Amino acid sequence: MIEVRNLWHIYNGKRVAVKGVDLTIGNEIVALVGPNGSGKTTLAKHLNGLLKPTRGKVIVDGMDTRKHSVAELAKTVGYVFQNPEHMFFEESVLKEVAFGPKNLGLSDEEIEKRTKWALKEVNLEGYEDRSPYALSGGEKQRLAIACVLAMRPKYLILDEPTTGLDEENAKSIKRIIRNLYSEGHGVLLITHEMELVLELADRVVLLYNGEKIFDGDVRGFFELELRKYDLDRPRLLDISQRAGIGFVRNIEDFVKALEMRT
Repeated sequence: MIEVRNLWHIYNGKRVAVKGVDLTIGNEIVALVGPNGSGKTTLAKHLNGLLKPTRGKVIVDGMDTRKHSVAELAKTVGYVFQNPEHMFFEESVLKEVAFGPKNLGLSDEEIEKRTKWALKEVNLEGYEDRSPYALSGGEKQRLAIACVLAMRPKYLILDEPTTGLDEENAKSIKRIIRNLYSEGHGVLLITHEMELVLELADRVVLLYNGEKIFDGDVRGFFELELRKYDLDRPRLLDISQRAGIGFVRNIEDFVKALEMRT
């Protein structure tokens, strides 16, 4: 369990980025949403110790993030950044994925086992000798996830995981997220894409001006007046509402509901 207790973060003693946030995250898919500048990334960076609280506490499976290093916390909480290239510095995909386990001091046998497993999880088998920088956008995103997976963290933070990807690559990332959840990982999605929230999330946390405005189920979130928070409802919900179908999570559910009416 990740516990955020009355978290405040103030940059340079002046700019308040997060204001008194309380939050818990377990084995679930949580969407962290809000407009630019709402404090999403600041909050997320506290969960693996990249930032330390100005006030309050963050406890990760019993570990106070103030008292543990980022390297220690990375074994439990993995962070995939919005721009995956910021995570790369090795000359091949294989070395990139093996870097984390190697730094954990694992045996060569365990490093090889984890690397093969992580590449298989994100469907990058056969890419071992390629340069990370020569991959497509979707492949880079999947490689970044593999690098984190090889550390075997319990929780994963994915910052805008499908932004800028074409439909095929976005579907691939969604499948990976579902698989991670089914395998027992807790997943925090930082996203502006409301379709992703609708389709995948178990729960939504809305930040606005650094404050937690909403923390609840997906249906309840989409009943909010989202334009107040510079967010838009997915078109699918508007279409299903006009069709008299009500709340649906994806196009497949929409089609099934239409078929049941005929």
